[in-house]
Amino acid sequence: MSALNLSCHYFQSQSNITSVSVPIILSNRTHISSISFSHKHPLTFHHKRPHNNNNNNNLLVVLATTMADSVQDGLPPALDSTSDPPSVFDGTTRLYISYTCPYAQRAWITRNCKGLQEKIKLVPIDLKNRPDWYKEKVYPPNKVPALEHNNEVKGESLDLIKYIDTNFEGPSLYPEDAIKQEFGEELLSYTDTFYKSATSSFKGDGVDDAAAAFDYIEKALSKFDDGPFFLGQFSLVDIAYAPFIERFQPYLLEVKNYDIKVGRPKLAAWIEEMNKNDDFNQTRRDPKELVESYKKRYLTPS
Repeated sequence: MSALNLSCHYFQSQSNITSVSVPIILSNRTHISSISFSHKHPLTFHHKRPHNNNNNNNLLVVLATTMADSVQDGLPPALDSTSDPPSVFDGTTRLYISYTCPYAQRAWITRNCKGLQEKIKLVPIDLKNRPDWYKEKVYPPNKVPALEHNNEVKGESLDLIKYIDTNFEGPSLYPEDAIKQEFGEELLSYTDTFYKSATSSFKGDGVDDAAAAFDYIEKALSKFDDGPFFLGQFSLVDIAYAPFIERFQPYLLEVKNYDIKVGRPKLAAWIEEMNKNDDFNQTRRDPKELVESYKKRYLTPS
């Protein structure tokens, strides 16, 4: 696991998914007993105070705030202008992404949900300092995501998630039911409108446009009753919306004091279910980082 710069805060006991032992002792002689993490949360260290401490009824947690990609053990570093290019068209299937791009995140989630971590190599690109060879040798539009497969490079996130679903092994991520397929296409077509409507409320005082966009989502989630997802069962539609709702929810809550879940029980249930999806969680960013990024984009005077 990579070295981490830790900023520690104390909270009451909470549970997490995975624990491993680590030999760390804090300066206050509080012994850490385990370290827990999930990909949707920063690292969490469980520890206990000595038995003679009067306040030992609660297990305390040290929350180490880290960059999300540092938490995710084993992810490759982003390639920048100083990095050498991969051996393009050597038979390796590569998914070119950015850790910060919601469109690339769609393809990354799909790869994970299909169980293709060993079949499709992740190649992250630093978009702020992207290498010249990416445009020259890999993908002339110079955008992410892009998929190198069968000596071709394909782009556009919605096209890619469909391509990955239909051209690789793994569980199908789109229903066979014709009615669900038709509604799924309608929802995929709405994603750009959803983005524009929601972000139009990021500046100024009102949230009417964002509220209308999320009302549409609530209604869409109410169409099928055989599961909590857009088409009942988990599908590419959920993958298409997840990276954007992941970003919009904390921003609207912090900046606009607007909770998208209030009055929208279907959306609240969807968010809860998505939070349980490890394949999605492996791709997620620190919410604080997402909010700060949007603040710079929408609130900084031009």
